[in-house]
Amino acid sequence: MGDSLITIIAIFLAAILMFVFPLMSISERNDDIAQLGVYTATVEFVDNISTIGKITVEDYDAFMQSLAATGNSYDVEMEVKVLDENPGKKTTWAVQDKIGENIYYSVYTSQIEDVLYSNDKYILKEGDIVTVSVKNTNTTISQMLRNFFYTVSGKDTYQIAAKHAAMVKSNGN
Repeated sequence: MGDSLITIIAIFLAAILMFVFPLMSISERNDDIAQLGVYTATVEFVDNISTIGKITVEDYDAFMQSLAATGNSYDVEMEVKVLDENPGKKTTWAVQDKIGENIYYSVYTSQIEDVLYSNDKYILKEGDIVTVSVKNTNTTISQMLRNFFYTVSGKDTYQIAAKHAAMVKSNGN
């Protein structure tokens, strides 16, 4: 009786070692590949915006499609810090190009998308700052396995994320 119990435990442990751990390794590698793809797409999108000075519907849709190609769903947050053209100059020697004198106000994703889809583009000017952050919203296989074996869980946990910011280099007329 004791030998059969040890045999059953040994078979169970062998099954875990042969199937579960390789599955965890492969699923984590898939998340790493998705992470790299998301980061690359985010950097290219933001750098393109900063170079041409505008966000176009075509570029935004291509960015969203490249994110969807990873097989996950994402929450994309965009922020444009617009350089205020009329900062209240309190002294006569204040220069707008001087560090610390520039004033920015923020425009967020929903506002950007409203303008983007009504005008087919969102125009920026030199000096504006664009920030895009991406987080996955679905639970990946790697997360499910990790939560099952290690009981690591939380509502705001995400596996795949990327964030990139750049200053606009040219006016997007």
